[in-house]
Amino acid sequence: MADTSHGTGGLTFDKQKRSWPNEMNILLALIIIVALFEVAGQLLPYMKGQSFLFDTRDRFDSIFNEARLKIIILQVAIIGIIALGVTQVIITAGIDLSSGPLVAATAMIAMSFAQTELVNGNPNPKAVFGLWAMDLPTIVPIAVGLTFGAFIGAINGTFIAYFRIPPFIATLGMFLICRGIALWWSGGRPVSFPTEGYKFIGSGMMPVVWFLSLAVVFQLILKFTVYGKHTYAIGSNEEAARMSGINVKRHKVLVYMIASMLAAFAGIVLSSKGSTAQAGMGEFYELFAIAMAVIGGISLKGGRGSIVGTVLGAMVIGVIRSGFTYIKLDGSYQLMAMGGIIIAAVVLDQYRQRSRA
Repeated sequence: MADTSHGTGGLTFDKQKRSWPNEMNILLALIIIVALFEVAGQLLPYMKGQSFLFDTRDRFDSIFNEARLKIIILQVAIIGIIALGVTQVIITAGIDLSSGPLVAATAMIAMSFAQTELVNGNPNPKAVFGLWAMDLPTIVPIAVGLTFGAFIGAINGTFIAYFRIPPFIATLGMFLICRGIALWWSGGRPVSFPTEGYKFIGSGMMPVVWFLSLAVVFQLILKFTVYGKHTYAIGSNEEAARMSGINVKRHKVLVYMIASMLAAFAGIVLSSKGSTAQAGMGEFYELFAIAMAVIGGISLKGGRGSIVGTVLGAMVIGVIRSGFTYIKLDGSYQLMAMGGIIIAAVVLDQYRQRSRA
């Protein structure tokens, strides 16, 4: 007989069913993936014994290949910022497909208020507005971008919470609207030449700093605040959450606003990093953000998941993408393999759901 102990409400706890945190499973998977790429580097003839993460040429002060590590974390940091918001949406049993185009639209709009007046002593050739919008304090384009993101999120949340439009349809419609805004703004022409203050936002390793800092903040918020408890409660059982006194509609609007503001901030960081904004930015970002959350253990049915898991999911995707490039896998195969990995993660989630039932 299984060793059990009584809990609240007459429920029993079976020690044999205890399992370590889901985040540990993701971390273990990450280690295994790294090990597989290391083995591939040794076994594939054309790799000539190269190492995936370790320095074999004494180019760095540590045993690790610092250049590759930086590339891995940098290439997932901006999408990772979006994934932090997507995680909260999925926990409420929702979905957000508008984040990729929102990145592009916000980048175009924010950069328009971050332009410098003179370029090499001449008037800015990419100027969108007049002198009144030139050389503004860095806080201005940031505030404009975040306000635009909050506005888009409020629309998404209102349609979903108050008009009961399915999240997939509501955010798909906003996907098209934001892409249209990005193309319409400045006539589709790139917006460039920002101020030095705006450039700093995405310079060097700053995207990683923003990603990890925001991850810590929202992990604490979800775990220790009323906002977090309500978010999980709505995702677990929306009707029970409503009957317990939670204003479900208002909270959903808030969640979608936060998610869109994070996507807008990702657009600001992306445009700052490249010192330009283009209407085609953010392509597939929404899908990779969702993939990071799903691989990180988020349940698509809502009510379960964590920011830590999403960060680990982002690292898994970063390692896989870098690893595929490392073994010189063609880009088309990379996309197919990534799609297969996402499907496998969803299948695993469904299996875990049935096991818990």
